[in-house]
Amino acid sequence: MELFPAIDLIDGCAVRLVKGDYAQKTIYSENPAAVARSFAAAGAKYLHVVDLEGAKNGGTPNLETIRTIVRESGLLVEVGGGIRSEEVIKTYL
Repeated sequence: MELFPAIDLIDGCAVRLVKGDYAQKTIYSENPAAVARSFAAAGAKYLHVVDLEGAKNGGTPNLETIRTIVRESGLLVEVGGGIRSEEVIKTYL
């Protein structure tokens, strides 16, 4: 079994929503790349990242944060949220 730790993003921060309510969120870190590095240091190989703003409105508002996570963590990153076209897929790839 492989475990994928997860980071949800809003405004470049690692967050959790209360029952999916965007108005009720807890900010866990203003530095999601540091969270990703801590997962890697704990032995993770993979990371699941969701751009919650992208999921809600489309687009890639947290693209730069995701790029930083990929660059700094060394993890294989799976991305979701707002991916609704081939153009967005190409942007992430």
